[in-house]
Amino acid sequence: MSQTVVLGVIGSDAHVVGITILEQAFSAAGFDVVNLGVQTSQEEFAEAAVAHDAGAVLVSSLYGHAEQDCRGFHEVLEEHDVDAVTYIGGNLAVGQDDFERTRETFRELGFDRVFDSETDPEDAIAALKQDLQITPTESKRVTVNS
Repeated sequence: MSQTVVLGVIGSDAHVVGITILEQAFSAAGFDVVNLGVQTSQEEFAEAAVAHDAGAVLVSSLYGHAEQDCRGFHEVLEEHDVDAVTYIGGNLAVGQDDFERTRETFRELGFDRVFDSETDPEDAIAALKQDLQITPTESKRVTVNS
């Protein structure tokens, strides 16, 4: 599966710092990152995923209205024949007191993984490597005491 990830902030959200950090972290981890920026529509995510043959679509939202912005998201991806892992993270709900309930809501919307705003980028990177079945190549493995 492709190591290209499409990343953006969905809907009317204009919070850019989080995706900038994620772009840098995923790039440093060896992924090819397509950063769509802020205020990205569902259609733009789908078109970019197709254009770049993305293995993953990473959605960010910090303003608390992600549920409304993501309704129908996976249907749009399906209409474009996007076969990619989907993640969402951030401050996904206004007054997000019970994150497990929030996580369940977004799992029901079709997301493969749901992260809160306190998630370390390394945790998301590890999850994506697992989901895309990325293992170190022989040339990158470190041999101790060889």
